[in-house]
Amino acid sequence: MVQQNAKSFSDWLVISDIDGTLNNKIRKLPERNLNAIRHFIDDLGGNFTLASGRSVSNMRKHYERLNLTSPAVILNGAGIYDFQNEKMLHYVSIGQKGQSIVKEVLLKFPMIEIMIVANDKNYLINSHVFAPFMAGTDTLSTFTFSEFDEIPKEEWGKVIFLGMPAFVSHLKKYLSRYDGKGVTFMSSSVSSFEMLEGNTNKGEGALEVARIIGIDKQKTAAIGDYFNDYELLKHVALPACCGQAPRGMKEIAKLVTCHCNKGAVADLLEYIEQNY
Repeated sequence: MVQQNAKSFSDWLVISDIDGTLNNKIRKLPERNLNAIRHFIDDLGGNFTLASGRSVSNMRKHYERLNLTSPAVILNGAGIYDFQNEKMLHYVSIGQKGQSIVKEVLLKFPMIEIMIVANDKNYLINSHVFAPFMAGTDTLSTFTFSEFDEIPKEEWGKVIFLGMPAFVSHLKKYLSRYDGKGVTFMSSSVSSFEMLEGNTNKGEGALEVARIIGIDKQKTAAIGDYFNDYELLKHVALPACCGQAPRGMKEIAKLVTCHCNKGAVADLLEYIEQNY
C-alpha cells in the first residue's frame, strides 16, 4: 500500500536484467536491492519487473521471490508472460528465414552447437558440451536431434549458437550479413550468440509491457550490465547500467550505478525517487 504523503510512482515502469544486475556476480540477490524494490512497489506504488533471456519456468523463481505483479519479458523479448494469471500475453516466433539460417550454420560450421528454445521446451542439435550444459541450467524438457528436418518448427523463441570463443567469433562475422534481414542477433557471452525474429529484443519487450499496463514511454527506466541489454537501455526513457558494464553500455546510459555486487538496482530506484 502506498504510504500517505509519499510520492506516487504508479505511472512509472522499471525493468531490470537479472544476472550481473539484479543479482550479484555469484547470482545472489543483494538485500539492498530487495529492500529498494519493495519500497518502490509497496510504499511508492511503482511498477517493477524483470527482463531476461530465460524461459517462463526458469524466470519464475526470480520473479516470485520479489513478489512482483507486472508482466515479465522472457526469451530476450520474444515473450511477455503474466505470472499472475499464468498466461502468455505476447509471443514472437522465429520464422522461415531464421530457421534457414540454422540449417546453413549446421552445414558451414560443424564446430558450433545449437540450442533452440521453444515456448515450453528446448531442442538441441550438434550437441556435445556447450549445448547440454546450457540446457542443464534450464528446467524445460530437452530433446536432442541428429538431423535438422527432425526438429519441430513451431514456436521457436530464440536460437543460441554455442562453442569455443574463436569459433563463435568467426560465426558472428559470417552471420552479420543477415542482421536486420528478418532476424535479430545478440551477443550474450564470448561462447554464445543468440538469434531472434526480426525487431525482437528486450527493449521492444519492455515497451510492450509498458503498453499492456498503461505506462507512457517517458516514464520507463531499465538497467542492465552487458550488450544483451543494449536494446533494453536504448528503448527506455531512463537507461542505466551497472558500474562493471563495458564502455559501450556506459556510453548510452544516463545513469551509471555502483557495481552489481553493491546493489545497482537500488541505486537506480533511489535516483528515480530523488529526481522525479
